[in-house]
Amino acid sequence: MPALQPVPYQTLVRIFEKDGFTFARQSGDHLIYTKPDIKRPLVIPTYRSVPVFIIRNLLRTSGMSRERYFDLLGQV
Repeated sequence: MPALQPVPYQTLVRIFEKDGFTFARQSGDHLIYTKPDIKRPLVIPTYRSVPVFIIRNLLRTSGMSRERYFDLLGQV
C-alpha cells in the first residue's frame, strides 16, 4: 500500500463528500463536515497542502480505512 502524501484540501473535500459527508459550516479557514453515523465532525483546514498527520487524524475520526481512502483518491 502506498504511503500517505500531503494533498490539497480540495482533494480531501471531494474524498469525504464521496464517502457521504456533507458540508455543515465554515469557521475561519476550517471547513466542518458531518455525517449522521459519525459522532465528531471532520475539520478540514483550507491549506494548499494538508500534512499527513492531519490526514491520519481525519481518517481516524471518520472511521475510514486506508484502503477506502486510496480507492476514493483514485476516483477523484
